Amino acid sequence: MSKLVIFGTGDIAELAWHYFLTDSDHEVVGFTVDGAYLGESTFCNLPVVAFEEVAERFPVADHALFVALSYSRLNALRREKYLAAKALGYRMASYVSSRASVLTQEPIGENCFILEDNTIQPFASIGNNVTLWSGNHIGHHSAIADHSFLASHIVVSGGVEIGESCFIGVNATLRDHIKVGDRCVVGAAALLLADAEPEGVYIGPATERSRVPSSRLRKI
Repeated sequence: MSKLVIFGTGDIAELAWHYFLTDSDHEVVGFTVDGAYLGESTFCNLPVVAFEEVAERFPVADHALFVALSYSRLNALRREKYLAAKALGYRMASYVSSRASVLTQEPIGENCFILEDNTIQPFASIGNNVTLWSGNHIGHHSAIADHSFLASHIVVSGGVEIGESCFIGVNATLRDHIKVGDRCVVGAAALLLADAEPEGVYIGPATERSRVPSSRLRKI
């Protein structure tokens, strides 16, 4: 088994540890965070070391690394740590669930986190440092660029191009053959029917509370 170090000690890092442990050929041997945020010396019963010292404790020749961070600062933090780990010489691991339907022949990028029930159709491409949370449909001939984060139950129709460092929220729908520019935010349940210029924000209206209280509803 390949030895793996995970960057992070938050919820996503714990999930990554679980997924790599139960559904991969990697053996997680430790965690790392920036020295300024080093707290407990162990996480998931494994050592935590300062990132500034990680290559000394876990040599790059013998270990891969996975950056387990969210979409904070529109994916900038995850991008920064991914590039920093590569600069140290680490091979960047990806997790692709055995319960995902990966039908494309295109190679999945580095440091990707692709969870269960994703369907990635033929001729779709996934860049580096991309997160696909559970239950998404990635249509044929679509392309997701580096450092993007897609939440759950998103429909990306065929031939869609999603730029770098985008965030797509749960239950969003993107129609076929549109282009989403770099650093766009598409909110939960949004419907995107046309191209989105870079740094666009698309947020649909939230459901409002009814004036009728639940105590007055019938047949419920």
